[in-house]
Amino acid sequence: MKVLVTGSSGHLGEALVRTLREQGKEVVGIDILPSPYTSVVGSVANRELVDGCMRGVETVFHAATLHKPHVATHRRQEFVDTNISGTLALLEAAVEFGVRSFVFTSTTSAFGSALVPPPGAPAAWVTEDVPPVPKNIYGATKSAAEDLCQIVHRKHRLPCIVLRTSRFFPEEDDNRQTRESYPDENAKVNEYLYRRVDIEDVVSAELLAAERAPAIGFAKYIVSATSPFTRDDLAELRRDAPAVVRRHAPEYEAEYARRGWKMFSEIDRVYVNERARRELGWEPRHDFRSILARLEADGDSRSALARAVGSKGYHAQVFADGPYPVD
Repeated sequence: MKVLVTGSSGHLGEALVRTLREQGKEVVGIDILPSPYTSVVGSVANRELVDGCMRGVETVFHAATLHKPHVATHRRQEFVDTNISGTLALLEAAVEFGVRSFVFTSTTSAFGSALVPPPGAPAAWVTEDVPPVPKNIYGATKSAAEDLCQIVHRKHRLPCIVLRTSRFFPEEDDNRQTRESYPDENAKVNEYLYRRVDIEDVVSAELLAAERAPAIGFAKYIVSATSPFTRDDLAELRRDAPAVVRRHAPEYEAEYARRGWKMFSEIDRVYVNERARRELGWEPRHDFRSILARLEADGDSRSALARAVGSKGYHAQVFADGPYPVD
């Protein structure tokens, strides 16, 4: 089977190419940057290039994008060109060349301002039914690209699955207060409670989405680690998150004390992956409890695939304050 992966030099793109090659698939990788996982260097907005890559392809994994870290360094038009025009070029070529399934990697950032409850309100319970309220050009263009996927499915019956992935980048947090208050691994492990996912689990969701797309037609799914929290926890998560975590995973306190770590005092949202688990049959392996067990055994909090892909960064230059400038 011939597979097309866009953004093949990036975190998820490389992880997909590695996995698909191990499965014996013929993989064509497109990226604007060369790498051992990219066979065609160029932009997904170049329709001629896209057409040349699409011949004989059965499945498209569209992971190429300008990300949130590029908001302060790239023009809005560049986001439109890559995230919207590039997605449209791929969708139209997929229809023309009879692609069997199309998987678009979106982001929980598309929810935007809907993720931030007002002071004193309970934490947000974020499912696929929450309407997006984009707060920057990144979220706006990803949301628009999701709409393009739905339009092309309706008009041409292209099987298309949208995966809204939560955080899986290995770089330092973009929030200075978080960087100064928590060791990097401490902050990331905390996030597995509500807003982070291991890249190995993202890849497994992508593969299941490709397999199930012809039967499903079109759908959107949140891809995030399974949270132990319930709706009943939402009010207290804003007031005293450690107390809620203590109820669900009391063993965390001893391990955190051993490492000199601490839990976030407040959690403002919870990403809910129940629909992806139910409809795709997705079984994520990495959550707060499983990672805690590895840490207790002095193991690594990251999966083997996450360690293999490593950190790539988002810019050629190094910034004095944080991994990238925040707009």
